Amino acid sequence: MNTKILTALEFDKVKKQFAGLLQTEQGQIELDSLLPMADKAKIERSFEEVADIEQIYQEYGSFGLGHSQDISESLRRLELGADLNIQELLALKQVLQLSAEMKDFYDNLENVSLTALDRLFEKIESFPDLQGSLQAINDSGFIEDFASPELRQIRHKIQQNEQQIRQILQEMLKKQGDLLAENLIASRNGRSVLPVKNTYRHRIAGVVHDISTSGSTVYIEPRAVVNLNEDMTQARADERHEMTRILQALSDRLRPVVAAIRNNAWLLGHLDFVRAKYLYMREYQASVPSLTADKTIELLGVRHPLLPHPVANDLHFDTDTTAILITGPNTGGKTIMLKTLGITQLMAQSGLPILADQGSKTAIFKEIFADIGDEQSIEQSLSTFSSHMTHIVDILQAADKDSLVLFDELGAGTDPQEGAALAMSILEHLRLSNIKTMVTTHYPELKAYGIESDYVENASMEFDMVTLSPTYHFMQGVPGRSNAFEIARRLGLSEIIVSEAENLTDTDSDVNRIIERLESQTIESRRRLDNIREVEQENLKFNRAVKKLYNEFSHARDKELDKARAKAQEIVDKALAESDSILKSLKAKSQLKPHEVIEAKSQLKVLAPEADLSKNRVLKKAKKKRAARVGDDIIVSGYGQRGTLVSQLKDGRWEAQVGLIKMTLQENEFDLIKKDSAKNPPKKQVQVVKRSSQKVPRARLDLRGKRYEEAMQELDEFIDQALLNNMAQVDIIHGIGTGVIREGVTKYLRRNKNVKEFGYAPQNAGGSGATIVTFK
Repeated sequence: MNTKILTALEFDKVKKQFAGLLQTEQGQIELDSLLPMADKAKIERSFEEVADIEQIYQEYGSFGLGHSQDISESLRRLELGADLNIQELLALKQVLQLSAEMKDFYDNLENVSLTALDRLFEKIESFPDLQGSLQAINDSGFIEDFASPELRQIRHKIQQNEQQIRQILQEMLKKQGDLLAENLIASRNGRSVLPVKNTYRHRIAGVVHDISTSGSTVYIEPRAVVNLNEDMTQARADERHEMTRILQALSDRLRPVVAAIRNNAWLLGHLDFVRAKYLYMREYQASVPSLTADKTIELLGVRHPLLPHPVANDLHFDTDTTAILITGPNTGGKTIMLKTLGITQLMAQSGLPILADQGSKTAIFKEIFADIGDEQSIEQSLSTFSSHMTHIVDILQAADKDSLVLFDELGAGTDPQEGAALAMSILEHLRLSNIKTMVTTHYPELKAYGIESDYVENASMEFDMVTLSPTYHFMQGVPGRSNAFEIARRLGLSEIIVSEAENLTDTDSDVNRIIERLESQTIESRRRLDNIREVEQENLKFNRAVKKLYNEFSHARDKELDKARAKAQEIVDKALAESDSILKSLKAKSQLKPHEVIEAKSQLKVLAPEADLSKNRVLKKAKKKRAARVGDDIIVSGYGQRGTLVSQLKDGRWEAQVGLIKMTLQENEFDLIKKDSAKNPPKKQVQVVKRSSQKVPRARLDLRGKRYEEAMQELDEFIDQALLNNMAQVDIIHGIGTGVIREGVTKYLRRNKNVKEFGYAPQNAGGSGATIVTFK
């Protein structure tokens, strides 16, 4: 689309309204490059993305991405083989962090059905190992000690040297304080020195590094610390060299995935831009229009986005309407209405929300042309009329049926009679070419042209005769009428003069009365329409309130049901425990056989079935909140260092990336770093169907990898089944590990009166990792 229309309608100023709603520099880059499109599919996709973000905000009101910098230049340097500095690595670290958060957000998204953004979320990649490596640089740009063993060792050496130097100098301060100008340790040229009085400079052996301006103080590095300072200087150099090596290593790790990181950055910026569109829509009461294929335009309550207090108007450009002529005197808002149509079309074709009510429709034009304003070309020595006519000629040569043409005061700047005739000829050419056109004019001759010509419609701007000021209300279908005589009367001009003026004109009083009647009818219709809209808005508010109350009621009901289920389960557990105690007491007092007792216990369990806690959303969310996942940031308890979980091993342990070091950790050896709950909503609930399997006799039970409570429950059920099936011997594999489950198995078997004996398996059959049980 031509750039002249963007300048004429101040499209860049409209885009600036979105800039303050962005969080990422990549989003700002996309906004800066935004231009109107003529591809219907692309525009509709942009609108679908805004609708998706609206759904997300309805479910998660504080959704956001976080701030990030433009990393395009850093990625280009990586591709060229250069190494990144600390600030560049921090910018990449932030992008990787936001990528992981957005991927985690999408994985846990619930109660939202996305139609356009799902493909964007799915393309975001996470790199937990790289995130863990970049934890070596903290947010203030300091390379942590755990970045490498060599750096830790060098800094430990520096710390020891500093302590030794400080200790030696402190002792000198105590013993030779009378020789010093000040009782403190100073620093010159990176060396620790003492401020010695010039008169005593020869009393302290060492190297002079500086002399005060007055010459009374000499800064001496005592000989006792010279070697230590030399070692310190060397250690500092080693530290810088190691930090450079670490930055090189981090750059090398990032280099293979530059393309994926660049794609992530674009996806984050695009999501941020779509989010800004929604926030704009919410803040400015804008809406997403529907697109028409037949060049129909229907704008309801449309407003100009750059006016501080714009007046809402309706504008209808039907399929059969080729031109709309806005007639009437100046200063009534005709040009604003012309610009409102143009800028609204530009915004819609750029995929932006428009300042209009829901239900509005916009067309798609390949080009939009406009001749607006008082343009006088001084450089080309052209008058206002010539300048306008030159522009109009260019427009007429380029415009076709897929164009929208906007003319402000067509034919102005020359003789009124000739200007009106020229304007009608231009309009007739556009009408016969089937080009959508909106024109403003104050020529009365064009009113008759609008009435007499097919597919052309008159319009005007309302004028308040009481206050003698324009109301800026658009009246479509009603031609404008001159109010000069009426205004003159109200301002006190003599009736004789006004009447004489009326007699001197060719004004048809009947036409003016018809126009006046049409104006009043239009005003009344608009008043009724406003009332209808108010009722619609009240209905919408009522529907939203009812929906909110229904959701609150549903949540409250679910919570109460969850509480009831939990209470029922508590009662069942208590009853089972009491029945177990009674059965044990009966067994001790009677000759009941063990399998009879177990069978009775099973029958009691059947009588009191388990409550289905799988539906307890509160418990599921709490459990999920505690569970560690790949990509989570952690604090290693033993070292207090940050890292990232990379993968989970088969034995339940976790592999974590801490700086450049990979560590294997138990779950109790690290703590999860809590993320913003708004960015990590609970995962969408999935109904789990448990497969029921008929229990068959087993002679071996494997408890490895189980939690203690789960292992003890399975052990109890396993022993019961073995006794019911009259087994003489069973094997229990518990592994060695920390010994907690093995100890629990031993305690359980000691308490069970049906166990004859038990002991560890032979070395070739598992050794102390398995127990063989023999029953009575």
